[in-house]
Amino acid sequence: MIIVNADDWGRSKRETNISYECYRLAKITSVTAMVFMEDSKRAAEIATERRIPTGLHLNFSEPFSDGQGNSTLTSHHQRIMKFLRCGRLTQLFYNPLLAKAFEYVFRAQVDEFTRLYGKAPTHFDGHQHMHLCGNMLVACLIPRGEKVRRSFSFGAGEKGFVNRGYRSLVNRRLAAHYRLTDYFFALSQHRSFERFARICRLATDASVELMTHPVVAAEEAFMMSNEYEQNLQGISKISYVEL
Repeated sequence: MIIVNADDWGRSKRETNISYECYRLAKITSVTAMVFMEDSKRAAEIATERRIPTGLHLNFSEPFSDGQGNSTLTSHHQRIMKFLRCGRLTQLFYNPLLAKAFEYVFRAQVDEFTRLYGKAPTHFDGHQHMHLCGNMLVACLIPRGEKVRRSFSFGAGEKGFVNRGYRSLVNRRLAAHYRLTDYFFALSQHRSFERFARICRLATDASVELMTHPVVAAEEAFMMSNEYEQNLQGISKISYVEL
């Protein structure tokens, strides 16, 4: 079974519109929504009306763009962004000075999602994968038992030993608390049909999530191709609701 999830729902009107067209044409099976962004409200209305399975795309690394956040939320969010942008490795570390800030910003996004959508998210992931940053992993802010995006899946030789070892540790910690797919891939890294066919073969016997950003022209074109549909024939296409 395969979940094809479009990230950044509600980030902008263009991203929402392109992802909606992909959903309408059955190219994707679900979306993850950003809140406190310029198109968040309209995106929620579309998803609710069209019954699009929608998770929460937690945002700790990009400024909120709807101009409606309160001063406390903005202050906490800016502190988190400043820390995460200090360097590529900062996200790996737990910062105890930001524990309360992370908890506040996480809870604010969950509450806003619930207000906009009238229900809880189908699953959780993160903008730029920051739901897997040190503070989120150590504090386990996402409630236990929820469905959460795992770290990337790589085969032997695709990444260095340290990289694969770290991701394995992250996935083991996630699996101890949450419900995960068996594999997770990004369409941006699998746009050759040989690599995509490998994902589809895995999906015949396992659960796979494929992340996409349809606003990227190359990814949209790939999903609109005949080869994309041909490779997915006979594979169960689901959302996190059915996982």
